[in-house]
Amino acid sequence: MLSLVIPLFNEEDNVAPLCEEIAVVMGERPYEIVLVDDKSTDQTLAKIPARSEIRVIEFSKNTGQSGAMYAGIHAAKGDVLILMDGDRQNDPADIPRLLAELERGFDLVCGYRASRKDTFSKRLTSRFANAIRSRFTRDGVRDTGCTLKVLRRECREALLPFNGMHRFIPALIKGMGYRITELPVNHRPRVAGVSKYGFGNRALRATMDMFAVRWLLSRQVQIRVKP
Repeated sequence: MLSLVIPLFNEEDNVAPLCEEIAVVMGERPYEIVLVDDKSTDQTLAKIPARSEIRVIEFSKNTGQSGAMYAGIHAAKGDVLILMDGDRQNDPADIPRLLAELERGFDLVCGYRASRKDTFSKRLTSRFANAIRSRFTRDGVRDTGCTLKVLRRECREALLPFNGMHRFIPALIKGMGYRITELPVNHRPRVAGVSKYGFGNRALRATMDMFAVRWLLSRQVQIRVKP
């Protein structure tokens, strides 16, 4: 089964259309959608469709994207996890291509936005943060800010719950010896709601976090038990 993990914060106009898009792409595949509401203050929860494949986790306080992502990943029941944003800028139509890379033997497949539909300032700060992060963590991924990823269930054991974790998913998983790759994916303009992130948490915080992650990777222990 596939588990789609989607953090939500004030996405009342996006959540229902996104779930419908996912249903079309999944077709007859067995899947679940794990929606993690990060204490939205609008009507996001009320707009979630009542469907059997949808599970909702409600936070009692706003925790941030990393906390919501981590909670959803560890609540997922599927053998393969699909990570997406709730703002509909990730395109569900890209999911089958990413899944095909898992079948080729990779453990984590990261999407990267080949043609970003964001403001110049967001593209600039993201490029700056990605360049620094990639150099220090050596994850080999050009766009960790793209949430769209697919990974095998066992990869989640490499993740730790800390603010900023979502930016370092490839580095942490690669550090545990798993195979990762990346593919270009579609990036759509935001049509509803507003971005929740600015320069402070896109570049400055990521720059500080990377030093801690670099230290962690230098101390990481890979445990492999004989079958």
